[in-house]
Amino acid sequence: MEKPNFRTEILRTLEGKTPAQIPVGTFTTAPVLELMDLSGAARPEADSQPEKMALLAFSQYVNASFETLRYPFDMVVLVEALGCRVDPGTKAKTPAVLNGPMELSPVVPKLPEDLLERGRIPAVLKATEILREKAGSNLPLIVGMEGPADLASSLCGITRFLKWTIKRPHIITRLIDLCTDACIMYARECLKSGADVVVIADAVSSPDMISPDAFRTLIKPGMARIPKALGGGKSVLHICGAADPIIADMAECGFDGLSLEEGIKDLKSAVNTAHEAGTAVIGSVSTSRTLFRGGPEDVKKEAFICMESGVDILAPGCGLAPETPLRNLKALVEARNEFCGRK
Repeated sequence: MEKPNFRTEILRTLEGKTPAQIPVGTFTTAPVLELMDLSGAARPEADSQPEKMALLAFSQYVNASFETLRYPFDMVVLVEALGCRVDPGTKAKTPAVLNGPMELSPVVPKLPEDLLERGRIPAVLKATEILREKAGSNLPLIVGMEGPADLASSLCGITRFLKWTIKRPHIITRLIDLCTDACIMYARECLKSGADVVVIADAVSSPDMISPDAFRTLIKPGMARIPKALGGGKSVLHICGAADPIIADMAECGFDGLSLEEGIKDLKSAVNTAHEAGTAVIGSVSTSRTLFRGGPEDVKKEAFICMESGVDILAPGCGLAPETPLRNLKALVEARNEFCGRK
């Protein structure tokens, strides 16, 4: 039997077409320690050196049998380029924002003309070129980045951001416009460099963080600009937590896929809502409860529930903890094989 072209299958799925079988991989971060050891590429070097970034990304396919190459491995690349001070982290500790340029002043900065030359953005773009050559046309390159609300909250601080959504929404609107423009500029360049899919991850947009009304009025208008600006390039929106109240709004933004976390209360209903809008659903095996703490049988059980609920691509619900066992990642693929084999 001819081996499937995983890139074609992912792209077909995001176009609303039926793949040969449900694809399996990750659209969220995957800095797994075992993959670092097996590939010989560990962070923090793999967060900033293109060759090592590409090696660690490719190990998702070689060592975990994932059908996606997802990189980079943290969610502060774009905010760092916009002026945030970042803790580079360690092998087992993900880079994190220490403070942002707006924490002392409410003045919204301008979009830097040299944004694509700042921080680690050049490393991600170079890694994309390396991976495109290495993967050829057989594997999809999935580039992740922070969404507008995540960027905005990093620039001004999460407490100030949440207060301003209520007391100074006019500043939030200007800030979201800036951050949306940054996302678009970066995403376009990633696609131009050879990426197949851009994932916009926006934890702050979750109803666990801001109200659905605040999302609709302050965040959604900017978010909806992103897919339209990518010239047909594939895009996915990931929002954490119990996003049930905003699934329809997420789908209306025009992304090709929605990546949902295990916090969704009614996955079947979310899938139906997304499908009615012509949007694929990706997810959503628990990263903290199942993939991190559980065993392969726990992973398979939850994966079956996700596939029975109608997800189009089987994937972790959110970013993987570094200590996640490799055997649990392989169990995702095994679950898909068993599920599709029985159909």
